[in-house]
Amino acid sequence: MTDDQIERALFALPLEEPPADLHARILAATIHRPRLMFRAWEVWVIGTLVAVMVWLGYLVFSLPQASDRLARALAASLDQFGLQLGSGLALWILLGISTAVWISLISLPQSRRRATDH
Repeated sequence: MTDDQIERALFALPLEEPPADLHARILAATIHRPRLMFRAWEVWVIGTLVAVMVWLGYLVFSLPQASDRLARALAASLDQFGLQLGSGLALWILLGISTAVWISLISLPQSRRRATDH
């Protein structure tokens, strides 16, 4: 069979008519869909925080003296962080991260956006 014969055979197939409300259903499922209450990243952050809280709660209530070890570890990590802040390294890291976050959150007006894109 040649390509022309295959195309003629495909076009000769009896096709079923689409449902009358197909266009409206597609629009309702895509464009007119109600907005979600939370963004995806918010759900991930909340889920991660809840998982960490459940894990820490399990550690504190199930293991003997886990709360003492957890408090000591937290105090030691805060001491180390304070020592790093004294050298200025952590301060510059925090400043860089903060700057990157704020720059990524800037939304330029449409007229300026066109000027920067060209």
